[in-house]
Amino acid sequence: MRFDTRAARDVAALLRDATQAEILPRFRRLTAGDVRTKSSPLDLVTEADEAAERMIEAALRARFPGCVVVGEEATAANASLLSKLADADLAFVVDPVDGTANFAAGMPLFGCMAAAFVKGEVVAGWIHDPLGDDTAVALRGEGAWFEDAEGRRLADLRVAAPVPVSRMVGAVSWGWMPEPLKSTVASRLPRLAATLNYRCAAHEYRLVASGHAHLLVYNKLMPWDHAPGVLLHQEAGGHAARFDGSDYLAGRHVSGGLICAPDKASWQEARDALIG
Repeated sequence: MRFDTRAARDVAALLRDATQAEILPRFRRLTAGDVRTKSSPLDLVTEADEAAERMIEAALRARFPGCVVVGEEATAANASLLSKLADADLAFVVDPVDGTANFAAGMPLFGCMAAAFVKGEVVAGWIHDPLGDDTAVALRGEGAWFEDAEGRRLADLRVAAPVPVSRMVGAVSWGWMPEPLKSTVASRLPRLAATLNYRCAAHEYRLVASGHAHLLVYNKLMPWDHAPGVLLHQEAGGHAARFDGSDYLAGRHVSGGLICAPDKASWQEARDALIG
């Protein structure tokens, strides 16, 4: 199917509904039993993640009958769900609370993300800010923009103009990199003008797609973390590729690293400066 702005607005609305119903009422009200670890002490899940994912999945299935829904929390229990993204006529990936560590700590920096796949290709992406109550939306071939809670288009998104590496500001997530890459990248961060780490890909993608920073570098590539943001960045005019220069194919690639930059030349400069 082809996603149009009406369908995109409907998905933005159901993400907002879930955050209003299941996420915000739990913000800064979680008990110790509401927070658990998954793969590591840094990988958290809360009651809000699970409740919101259930609500979003039900709403997507009602709005798009027959669609496949691959949620982060459901996939943690059944990894085989990922294989459904490649061939489904219509599939969605959902990250109900991106930045769960921030959410669990009571820090107001988390988001709700989703992306739509048609036969393995990402055709639409959404990053909702529950506290700001707006959504960054991207449709393949039709651009990227912010819209408000009523679905009104607020502003088109555009990445920052290219600058030399020494003037780049970027979010570089080196913590998940294997050695010796981790040490190489960490030692080269001073080659950039400044770095940041929000512990929240949702807000990092929004920041860069709206032109307020230049660079994103990630190593771990789960589709719910990156499918929405990469499309947002690309539709805002940016260039994204894995560390080896190949295209990032969400749903197929969960490793190989990722760099997002204003254009291909900036991408190459950043890769050379940080990775070599």
